[in-house]
Amino acid sequence: MDELDTAILRELQHDARRTNRDVAAVVGVAPTTSLDRTRSLKERGIIIGARLDVDLAKIGRPVQALVAVRVRPPTRANIEGFREWAADLPEVLGVFVTSGGEDFLIHVAVPDNNHLYAFVIDRLTGKPEVADVRTSIVYEHIRSTTVLPVDHGGS
Repeated sequence: MDELDTAILRELQHDARRTNRDVAAVVGVAPTTSLDRTRSLKERGIIIGARLDVDLAKIGRPVQALVAVRVRPPTRANIEGFREWAADLPEVLGVFVTSGGEDFLIHVAVPDNNHLYAFVIDRLTGKPEVADVRTSIVYEHIRSTTVLPVDHGGS
């Protein structure tokens, strides 16, 4: 990754729908150069896709929570099975497999607190391998929209 790759990556992360001409103009190269570099970023697996962000409140899921889950026994089968099961639940935005006191941190978005309660009590604690659950309501989710490579040059 050089400075041009980084600049193209930054612009595409800002708005993945922008045209190649727009990206080229902003980073100061010819459209063909920008297109070649973007293709190279995809071929090298640096760009793995583009996603659409939605306003969770406007689609009826304004309540977010982080649910810490511990499974017992912590066998590979239990960890992998729970991970796959949880990732497929419609309320789930993300599943983090973690170390430390919990095995998982699950990010969910639901219509209201009653739905959150039902998700935790009926769905999660209904699983026999779930030993412990702790839920934290998310008041605000601030997310970085741009992730750039680490500069190993001068630091």
